[in-house]
Amino acid sequence: MLPRAKLSVVPVLLAASVLAGCATSKDDDKTATWSPNRIYAEAKDEMSSGAYDKAIPLYEKLEGRAAGTPLAQQAQLERAYAYYKQNDQAQALATLDRFIKLHPSSPALDYALYLKGIVNFNDNLGMFSFMTRQDLSERDQKAAKESFEAFRELASRFPDSKYTPDAKARMTYIVNSLAKYEVHVARYYYSRGAYVAAINRAQNALADYRDVPALEEALFILMRSYDALGMTQLRDDTQRVLAKNYPKSPYLAGTEPGSGKPWWQLW
Repeated sequence: MLPRAKLSVVPVLLAASVLAGCATSKDDDKTATWSPNRIYAEAKDEMSSGAYDKAIPLYEKLEGRAAGTPLAQQAQLERAYAYYKQNDQAQALATLDRFIKLHPSSPALDYALYLKGIVNFNDNLGMFSFMTRQDLSERDQKAAKESFEAFRELASRFPDSKYTPDAKARMTYIVNSLAKYEVHVARYYYSRGAYVAAINRAQNALADYRDVPALEEALFILMRSYDALGMTQLRDDTQRVLAKNYPKSPYLAGTEPGSGKPWWQLW
């Protein structure tokens, strides 16, 4: 009888342990008794102080507590912004894509598109650091193009949005930067004697972009590359196009504008 009595204590002890664990878990969640508005206020305070790592889990809790309400949508957008400020572009974009998919008629959709453009815009600025000694082979332009597409959709669908003027300005910057990047790579190839590659990149810039400053140099690289390959007819045709479109171009004198040094000298 004695051993049986000892065994009967085990289930009781296990049950007590489980209950204690549950109580501890509940006690650890300081938001358990908070209203959605209080959670939002606390998350905003953490954001204001720059504690994004603390704000993010609060916004996650708020999304669950206020599911189906405008406050939950607001929490999702602010969580995406917190990820962005924390330099976690992947999570920021994933959160925004989920918002755009789940809330296609949200009054905040213009902001979601704008923020998506901003995240990609800032994530890709490094590709436009031209004056470096690193190998200038192909780089990923995906982020810049996705940034442009987000801004383009915003401007198209919400022309009167307060975010649209800035989005349009950034679109112009992206186009100019992408064209400049193509021309810079073409110049790099020319300086290495890779004339066919230089021609291809210069032609890419001329085919893909319109009315951007970098096209002036693209034409000159094209002309010089044809000349280096002995393709005199194409060289002369390109020179005529350059002279017609940019009659005062300093490239016609063989120098980089404002520098007085050979145009192909990278550093």
